[in-house]
Amino acid sequence: MDAADVTADLTEILFTRAQIDERIAEIAARIDADYADKNPLLIGVLNGAVMVMSDLSRALSIHCAMDWMAVSSYGMGTQSSGVVRILKDLSTDLEGRHVLVVEDIIDTGLTLTYLMQNLASRNPASLEIMTMFRKPDAMKAEIDVKYIGYDLPNQFVVGYGLDFAGRYRNLNDVGILAPHVYS
Repeated sequence: MDAADVTADLTEILFTRAQIDERIAEIAARIDADYADKNPLLIGVLNGAVMVMSDLSRALSIHCAMDWMAVSSYGMGTQSSGVVRILKDLSTDLEGRHVLVVEDIIDTGLTLTYLMQNLASRNPASLEIMTMFRKPDAMKAEIDVKYIGYDLPNQFVVGYGLDFAGRYRNLNDVGILAPHVYS
């Protein structure tokens, strides 16, 4: 889906698909260098990270394994509830593995803080984060993120995996959702 298909639903386009692809390639090159000969395990956080994970993994030149987790703290709203539930756990043992958590967005950081504590308790050799988007002004938890695609304003954004009530994930660009859509 292109932004032109939903222009009435967006107030502004923040990043185009071309910009996102370029940034993914840059991050993949850094990961290739940092994880050479380490066979990292990429953990995608469902559902939002599907786009990032598939594009990032294809942009890598190194071997990697993949697994998925599903956690929830949003429900149908536009703000994190702060209560985290694991809806789908990993099928891979993390003991001694080099793990890279792949996220679509870090908003408050509360969900990711819980997730990182949970994963660290499984004794990986290393544990890092890659996020395509981050909202620095919305952060409520201090999180060390090794790879960041772009910072976003503290507004409700959709596209490239980011959704509102299950819609707009397949939007190629990332834009600010118009208030009339969610109010």
